[in-house]
This record gives sequence, structure tokens and C-alpha cells, in this order.
Amino acid sequence: MAGNKSQVLSLYRQFLRNASKFEDYNFRNYFLRKSRDEFKKHKDVSDPAEIANFIKSARQDLLVLKRQAEISQMYHFDKLVVEKLDRHHRT
Repeated sequence: MAGNKSQVLSLYRQFLRNASKFEDYNFRNYFLRKSRDEFKKHKDVSDPAEIANFIKSARQDLLVLKRQAEISQMYHFDKLVVEKLDRHHRT
């Protein structure tokens, strides 16, 4: 079971890391929120088969997220008003 816990934690960190790579504010926040919600939803699962299915599914989803994050980085989006400004622009 300890191996599963470390695998799930590693997947969670990878999801957050890759979701943070999205250039667009809305996509970035959506994938961060969705990642957190999915892992929270499954945090109390104790059935080994269900955990294995979740890990398998999460790995597939992570590959898609990585590809989409890379594609997102190919295009520039203007910063939105709600995004943090560089420290040079703060008053």
C-alpha cells in the first residue's frame, strides 16, 4: 500500500506542475481545480483494485494534460486583469 500512496502523491504533484504550465489563466485555473478535486474525491478509497484503476486512469489523463500544456505554451495570451502583475507594474 505504501507504494500506491507514493505513486498517487507523485501523480498529484505532476498534475499540479503540468496544470501550472498553461499560458491561459482560465485553462490553468480550471486544470488546477479539476486536478485537486479529482484527487480529493478519491483520497478515501481503500480498495486496491479501485486504486489501481485510478492510477491507470490518472496516468493516461496526465499524458493528455502534458500534451495540452505544451501546445498551450506555443501560443501567447495577453494577461487578464485578474492575473498577478509583475512586480515592476505594481504601485
